[in-house]
Amino acid sequence: MPRVTRLPAGIRGAVSSLVAGITLVGLTALPASTTPTDTAAGSDRHAVIQYTEYGVPHITADDYPGLGYGYGYASAKDNVCVLADAYVTVNAERSRYFGADAPANAGVGVAADSLTSDLYFQRLKDSGTVERLIDKPPPLGPEPEVAQLVRGYVQGYNRYVAEADTRGGITDPACRGKEWVKPIAAIDVYRQIHAVTTMSGSGTFMDGIAGARPPARSAAAPRRSADPATGLAEAVRAARGEGELGSNALAIGAEGTRGSSRGVLLANPHFPWQGMRRMWQSQLTIPGRLDVSGASLLGFPAVLIGHNRDVAWTHTVATATTYGLYEVPLVPGDPTRYLVDGVPEQMKSHRVRVRVKEKDGTTGTVERTLWDTRYGPVLGAGPGGFPLPWGKDTAYTLRDANTTNLRALNSWLGLGRTTSAEDVRRSQARTQGLPWINTLAVDREGSAYYADMQVVPHVTDELAKRCSTPLGERLLATSGVPVLDGGRGACAWGTDKDAVEPGLLGPGRLPQLIRDDYVTNSNNSPWLANPLSPLTGYPRVVGDIGTPRTLRTQEGILSVQRRIAGKDGLPGKGFSRATMERMLFRDHSRAAELAAADTAKMCRSFPDGAAPSAGGPVDVSIACRALADWDGRYSSRSRGSLLFARFVAKAGAVKDGPWKVPFDPSDPLRTPRTLAADKPEVQRAFGDAAAELRAADIPLNARLGDHQYVVRDGKRIPIHGGPHEAGVLNVITPKAAPGAGTPDVATGSSFLQVTEFPAKGAPRTSSLLTYGQSADPTSPHHADQTRLYAAGRWVRERFTQREILDSPQLRTHILTGK
Repeated sequence: MPRVTRLPAGIRGAVSSLVAGITLVGLTALPASTTPTDTAAGSDRHAVIQYTEYGVPHITADDYPGLGYGYGYASAKDNVCVLADAYVTVNAERSRYFGADAPANAGVGVAADSLTSDLYFQRLKDSGTVERLIDKPPPLGPEPEVAQLVRGYVQGYNRYVAEADTRGGITDPACRGKEWVKPIAAIDVYRQIHAVTTMSGSGTFMDGIAGARPPARSAAAPRRSADPATGLAEAVRAARGEGELGSNALAIGAEGTRGSSRGVLLANPHFPWQGMRRMWQSQLTIPGRLDVSGASLLGFPAVLIGHNRDVAWTHTVATATTYGLYEVPLVPGDPTRYLVDGVPEQMKSHRVRVRVKEKDGTTGTVERTLWDTRYGPVLGAGPGGFPLPWGKDTAYTLRDANTTNLRALNSWLGLGRTTSAEDVRRSQARTQGLPWINTLAVDREGSAYYADMQVVPHVTDELAKRCSTPLGERLLATSGVPVLDGGRGACAWGTDKDAVEPGLLGPGRLPQLIRDDYVTNSNNSPWLANPLSPLTGYPRVVGDIGTPRTLRTQEGILSVQRRIAGKDGLPGKGFSRATMERMLFRDHSRAAELAAADTAKMCRSFPDGAAPSAGGPVDVSIACRALADWDGRYSSRSRGSLLFARFVAKAGAVKDGPWKVPFDPSDPLRTPRTLAADKPEVQRAFGDAAAELRAADIPLNARLGDHQYVVRDGKRIPIHGGPHEAGVLNVITPKAAPGAGTPDVATGSSFLQVTEFPAKGAPRTSSLLTYGQSADPTSPHHADQTRLYAAGRWVRERFTQREILDSPQLRTHILTGK
């Protein structure tokens, strides 16, 4: 049991002064677990964890090891099962504990099963890649403060695991009493970070890497898809998590604010509500050196999205491609040798061994031979199993630009110490470690910043023109993925002088923008971060230009423009923290704005109230009034939104689109438009949507919250928000259950944060972690913020020490140990 104590005078000056004279609830000090990477005898660890409302920890220490110690302990306390599962995954031990056929961990990539995942990660372990990156000096390797954070994190995590064993065990039934919850070492933390960094590249090719086999000498030529470019482009989009991973960011500068506000930032990532891509909120403080508050992905001992006293920042999933394919010509009669400039090169074979739990409980071993080229691993398939055959004449290989990137924590720690938008730009240019994301920020001087400053292959349009294969020409145009001729040495990725390592585009080639009014991004390319200053001139691998924007992108930009002009129905002009909160939770649908009235009119036009569908006419008469009366919002009480959401998704697949007015690049925010309600395919899409609801026994005029909800503690919590396809900023993607509606959320608004910089004083911030701090259903913080989210309420953040001490629910833990 915790004991009541006072902070020991000897803990250290800054930490003791933080809470001097206050009676605290501390923890009995236990030695931190010793790991192979943490052997310094007598190395003290001290941290103070102050918990405020909803279980948010404010962690203070005198140094980075102590800060990591507190972070590791507190994050394990809330989510040890999710973290332990991640460490089992990146250590290639899923088959050992769960069996070869068990599902893989989707948080780090796409694999058919645990055996495939293990083969992929064991190959990486055998290569020693992560170990070599750890040993590199910064900026290529971890900065000293990062290494100290990680060492402290390991000690804190291990301390919690040890204490849980001595206090009756872990409470979360997902891993209570399981042997795979065990102490970790620093290498495990780096492996998980590397896995997340590469999840948009190598992580989407796990099946192809683990399943690559050289063809038999007598094998017939493999059959190719009739349209491989289109099929592969669709597979790439699916593997990138489009529909699963997304985000909005609105950064408002001084010219777009109101009252005393100098800048306002909305952070609105759309990430999974379950698993290792959950976020966790904290404040990390080393007095006089670091003071940053926000959220991070589990296992990352730094704030990834958040703010300090002078800058607030967030990220959105970017369109830039982080990898490339090479098509290599093979030596006739020998499919394990390939030609570069006519000279044969031998592929490298790797014998990979994975321990597997057999059905009788014993442990066996599975062995596979995997293959590599100078470019990277040989593939047997593309994302989603799409055929990329290893034939007798050619093979496909993968090069992932993030394979050599262990700089992400350098970048995020650097962001936490910035003091201006320009400082954010300099920090990102120096570290170049962010993977697959854009960055948007505001500072207290009123500057708004956008940049796609991330790891991108150095494939210029000129290189692509010279070296693309026929498949590559089409794939680059449709999805930004290069497929280059691996038989020519001149087709290797280039490099820029300002790039941190060879093979990457330097910061000078990547799109950046600083303005005084606003910048936004909702997962489209950089082109219209601000329509008044379109970004152009970047290579196609970064993103497209002059193409249709999603309805969610339109909604974001138009919402900002209307608010600044005072034309959105809210009082006054310009943004404050309060107006940003209200705007997001209005759950307004751009698709409804464009098409709801026409949809209601189409509904009333069907003879006898029956719409055509694939299964025959379906009665939609009850839906027509609901659609006519619907206000175009995805509130829990709205009627008609459930049917409209399904209709929009199906209409989007109609050949040549569901609109009468086509896209016009000179008017990208208002085209395409006008529903083609007379198009038979559009009418059938509406009927199919209605039939789908009826088959699930959901009334066509049902309230959204009656069928879009989560179940926590045996009770339903209705969830507002709508689908990406409907152009709703507050995205919610429900997890459907046949015959039961949508009784959980797969992905959507996860960590919400609105930060406002006043002319003077500390930033004012509201936040919300939609699924709560803990994945443990026995925790009081498993669904407390979910109920807040359902009610449209926010948490007022406590950032200054005065604000923290004023919390009526303040609980303070002291961690000391060696």
